[in-house]
Amino acid sequence: MLEIPWQALALGGTVLIAVSAGIHALLHLPDPRAAWGWIAVTLLFPVAGPVLYLLFGINRVKSRARQIATALPDELSPHAQADVRENPELRAQLSAHLSLIHTGDTVTQSPLLGGNRVRPLRNGEEAFPAMLAAIDAATESVALATYIFETNKVGRDVIQALERAKARGVDIRVLVDGIGELYSLPRAVRLLRRRGIRCARFHPPRVLPPALHINLRNHRKLLLVDGCIGFTGGMNIGSRHMVTENRRTTAADTHFEIAGPVLNQLATAFAADWYLATREVWSSPLWADDQPAAGASVCRVITDGPNEDLDHLRLVLQAAIVSARERVRIMTPYFLPPPELEAALLGAALRGVQVDIILPDHNNVRAVHYAAQHMLHRLLDRGINVWRQAPPFCHSKLFVIDDHYAMIGSANLDPRSLRLNFELGVEVYDPRFAERLHAIIDGAMDGGERWTAERLDARGPLRRVRDAACWLFSPYL
Repeated sequence: MLEIPWQALALGGTVLIAVSAGIHALLHLPDPRAAWGWIAVTLLFPVAGPVLYLLFGINRVKSRARQIATALPDELSPHAQADVRENPELRAQLSAHLSLIHTGDTVTQSPLLGGNRVRPLRNGEEAFPAMLAAIDAATESVALATYIFETNKVGRDVIQALERAKARGVDIRVLVDGIGELYSLPRAVRLLRRRGIRCARFHPPRVLPPALHINLRNHRKLLLVDGCIGFTGGMNIGSRHMVTENRRTTAADTHFEIAGPVLNQLATAFAADWYLATREVWSSPLWADDQPAAGASVCRVITDGPNEDLDHLRLVLQAAIVSARERVRIMTPYFLPPPELEAALLGAALRGVQVDIILPDHNNVRAVHYAAQHMLHRLLDRGINVWRQAPPFCHSKLFVIDDHYAMIGSANLDPRSLRLNFELGVEVYDPRFAERLHAIIDGAMDGGERWTAERLDARGPLRRVRDAACWLFSPYL
């Protein structure tokens, strides 16, 4: 019997593993540059290459997201109530924007709903009193989801309002992200449970079995009360949004009060998130499809996350930019757009659309701020206006196209929001609402300063290297 030396077996096994890893990269990586890179690494370094690919090349985020979303009941799917049949009245009202509407229909499989009222709330001084008043007026149900739930004064005020509502017999559900809760001591969920308030953590870290995932965060912010009023946007629960207190961590923000039929879509999104965290089906008979009209805004909820909703927000934002005829205005705290969105913005500027991007002058996440500075030259060279907004740090997320369309919600224009987090946006077709957002943006621009190529060029060599190094790691920021 012919004996095969163990060295030959080891060599053959090593080659087989390297080739298998290369084939896996070829079949599963969406970017040809990344596929070529990993194939080269696995073949040139047949021992270390497959190990590196196993650790860093395989998209475990998407796999884990699918595990989280398994067994979601059909009635709780964000698209379970989809009905994109044409509404003749809405289509006639929005006839100039049918291509953008069609994109939203196709991507979300959810209908546009008329008869809504959307009201901006500036900073915690306007948002928290309105939210507390809604909780104190609740008679049937309160559903609250947040990424960060601080337990400082504002957080304690919210907890006390929820406690009072529970004493009145109101059905309450509170969902806090498992990582976002760690921003504050004592933990909000612990305080809520002491008061007998039903609450849950979304995808929390744990020791046994070990699970520490900084991705797959629920970044959505929702408060839904009695089927008649809701709140969403980018504002977390905490005193940092009280700008008159002038804290070191102060963050200006814009939140939104919503009434009308679109509340049902917001409730469906919350119910799905609650089920994923608790495996409990939550529904309230008050959240009906035929809610009465409350205003003139035509709205649609867009859910986004690293599951079947991946790229929903990016695709709709991209279509909206392409549809712009006069101006595109974006206010965001973190600006590292994917190549597709950057290309859409550059294309808009090249065809004569005025593009204004408003960024904080100082940022609470410096690495993102530095990475954004590295890419600004490309935008400025094509005529895009980039504005530096004066302190305090602004956490608002506003997106306005021409004088008729806006997107509000929780998402930033960066890889974490658009690829790794569970986010929520609301489309708003309403000239009056767009006008109000333009006024907010005008105020920020009037008090700010434009970035110029000269200012960028004035950075010293060390700062340029720092900015470029942060930009290199921008997919992970």
